[in-house]
Amino acid sequence: MPETEGNAPTANEPWEYVLHIPHDLRAVTVCRRTVRLVLTMHGLIRLTDVAELLATELVSNAVRHTKGPVALRLRMRDGFLRVGAWDADPEPPNPPPSAGELTQLTHLEEGRGLALVSSCADLWGWQPLSRSGIRGKYVWGDLDAA
Repeated sequence: MPETEGNAPTANEPWEYVLHIPHDLRAVTVCRRTVRLVLTMHGLIRLTDVAELLATELVSNAVRHTKGPVALRLRMRDGFLRVGAWDADPEPPNPPPSAGELTQLTHLEEGRGLALVSSCADLWGWQPLSRSGIRGKYVWGDLDAA
């Protein structure tokens, strides 16, 4: 018996997954593996490496720099995959360093996450967003799936 019932969604149908995670750096690995599984199941394996990088950077930033709940969101719509992380801190993220500043940060373990997101995503941004009455923000990167 097949695992799914009914008809499989067509390639153009929008879809969305949300994974609520504990405030624990080990959850970043769970998010990365979830991204790979979801994209494989939707036939988007070519986006997996970059989407995993975006998810890893966004979720680890949320866990490291905020307190409270965190969620990973994957959304496909209009030919774009949006990889985003919600956290309970309404403050905007610090802007990523410029290309010149980034070359000076290569030896550091931290401080390059949003620069990687900015470099790898076709578009990125953030917006204030409340969930279940908790004020927070949503930081995302879009990948062209065409």
